[in-house]
Amino acid sequence: MVINSRFFNRSELIGFFALALVLFVILPLFLDIFRLNLVAKYLTYAFVGIGLVLCWGYGGILSLGQGVFFGLGGYCMAMYLKLEASSVANTKIQSTPGIPDFMDWNQITQIPLFWKPFHSFPLTILAILVVPAFFAFIIGAAMFKRRVGGVYFAIITQAIAAILTILIVGQQGYTGGINGITDLRTLHGWDIRTDHAKFILYFVEVVLLFGCIIAAQFIRLTKLGRILVAMRDQEDRVRFSGYSVANFMIFAFCAAAVFASIGGALFTLEVGFMSPSFVGIVPSIEMVIYTAVGGRMSIFGAVWGSLLVNFAKTSLSESFPQLWLFGLGALFIAVVLAFPNGLSGIWADYVQPRIDRLLASRKPKSAPGYVADGAPAE
Repeated sequence: MVINSRFFNRSELIGFFALALVLFVILPLFLDIFRLNLVAKYLTYAFVGIGLVLCWGYGGILSLGQGVFFGLGGYCMAMYLKLEASSVANTKIQSTPGIPDFMDWNQITQIPLFWKPFHSFPLTILAILVVPAFFAFIIGAAMFKRRVGGVYFAIITQAIAAILTILIVGQQGYTGGINGITDLRTLHGWDIRTDHAKFILYFVEVVLLFGCIIAAQFIRLTKLGRILVAMRDQEDRVRFSGYSVANFMIFAFCAAAVFASIGGALFTLEVGFMSPSFVGIVPSIEMVIYTAVGGRMSIFGAVWGSLLVNFAKTSLSESFPQLWLFGLGALFIAVVLAFPNGLSGIWADYVQPRIDRLLASRKPKSAPGYVADGAPAE
């Protein structure tokens, strides 16, 4: 596969501006605040999709546990917001003021040590980036250094998602249990539940999304990106060329974890809670489906896939709640079998060539006996 030397080729540049037009202009103008908040929720999964494009699409590493990192970022943000909410909570209904309500209900009278850094917003932001990267590094080093990959790695990441869900539910006094961390109200005293706040958070999220798109595109076009593609197609040849395949795999996995964590933190801000239902096997598989439908080789395709599939999920599950999961599975199978490159592959294979031919046919032709620049022909 040839990687374009320019930062964006013509097709990608069109996709960049089209996405910017839709997210920055069209949706805010034509959607009410409720629907816009739904779009913001869908976009949080696009961060996971961008990471999966690098990890799965270019690196060939299929992770079925991205909900783990989505949840880690979400819980980091939720812990900060909960501590802020607890500091101004009504002390009449708590036996121990200043601690989260679920800790009070479980007779915990002191803030646990691992909660204390989340009193600081800068440390919270640092944790959102570092904690999932460190966790992914531990998993990646344990697996890739021993050349565990392919289906085995996918199953292991799925098992890790299940284990973390059980751990969160079991430690109710420290994590909120099955209910998660709820009743999140303010960020630095700013009420995040108001319509004005949700409108601002939407634009903050879109700006961060484009920042992640540019970062992923930069990684894709560097030598590192070329090695990831070579590693996916011919792993042994890359290893025999003197490169450490395990280190490149670890990097791709850690980068995908950080992107997912940012999405999880923004999800917590958008919806006002975080629970283990977003960490387990089912949400992790759904995140892979969003990426597959959009196109696992396309950064913009992953964003569109997250938007379109979630929109379909919201619309169809209201009418057919019991059949939606079967429809989602069928959609994934159909995409894998018929359109392995997803929506972006359909665009590249069928739509873009027709547009190019149409534009070429409309170019003015030079007069007979003259070349294109107007000089007489020899």
